[in-house]
Amino acid sequence: MAYSIKNILWATDFSAEAANALAYAEVFAKTCGAEITAIHVLPEIQSTMIEARPMYLEELYAQIDKSEKKAVKTLETLVRRKSGLRFRKVLTEKGSPVKKIIEAAVREKADLIVMGKKGLSAIEKILVGSVANGVLRHSPAPVLMASRKKLRPRIGKILVPTDFSEREEIERRFAWILASAFKADLTLLHVMELYNYRVPPESAEAMLRDIQARLKKREAREKKSFKVDEAVIRDINAAAGIVNYAQSKGYDLITISTYKHTGLARFFLGSTTERVISLSDVPVFALPAACSED
Repeated sequence: MAYSIKNILWATDFSAEAANALAYAEVFAKTCGAEITAIHVLPEIQSTMIEARPMYLEELYAQIDKSEKKAVKTLETLVRRKSGLRFRKVLTEKGSPVKKIIEAAVREKADLIVMGKKGLSAIEKILVGSVANGVLRHSPAPVLMASRKKLRPRIGKILVPTDFSEREEIERRFAWILASAFKADLTLLHVMELYNYRVPPESAEAMLRDIQARLKKREAREKKSFKVDEAVIRDINAAAGIVNYAQSKGYDLITISTYKHTGLARFFLGSTTERVISLSDVPVFALPAACSED
């Protein structure tokens, strides 16, 4: 799989969370030699508002025009201050945040979208479950969801949850590429849900050892210096196990897919992945369905 990060799309609403996302976009840009495109999405005036309050239209349009000019000025000032970074473009769009971000990602050929979990519109106060989920469902590229907490960005330890689906080889390949770029160590994690023993402990451990052995061979073949470990734990559910393990063990990134698997798989958007993104203080590198088509 040929994947490299050269074009990063950073989505911002000028919040502290968006600033955290930019800090991670910087780390990825500097490590991978990538350029950053910034995008801010302004809300459109809804047709229902036009019908209900036509007398306020002129004032509303004036406010949006003022907001757009302020956004452009803020972004241009930020770009000038970030002299060590290469910004390709500064975009301001009007309309649906999900639609505009996806359109920009396709148009700019983004290899990675970096954003906060909250969303893209401070006015609409969008939470995980709307803009963030919409981007994850339709993104043509991986999406890095930054933490709400202000962290010192570093990628030294990457956690890769697994339930042994065949499609998870794609996750492991992306994780391998990231580990190679950042010289980070990988850990494969399987969570045994306390009320769901689909995979016996001895089978889970054997399968993880097999995956680890294959990665070790690749490590030797490609002469990489990072470590590959494995772990099997029990927790109330997969999401809780992943988040608790990542945070207690000091991981810097969780790599997980959003596309729905079959068979034993339970890591799909709307379930484990969504809960991991919502709960985790560790940034999440999420792989949308489009990434599984390689």
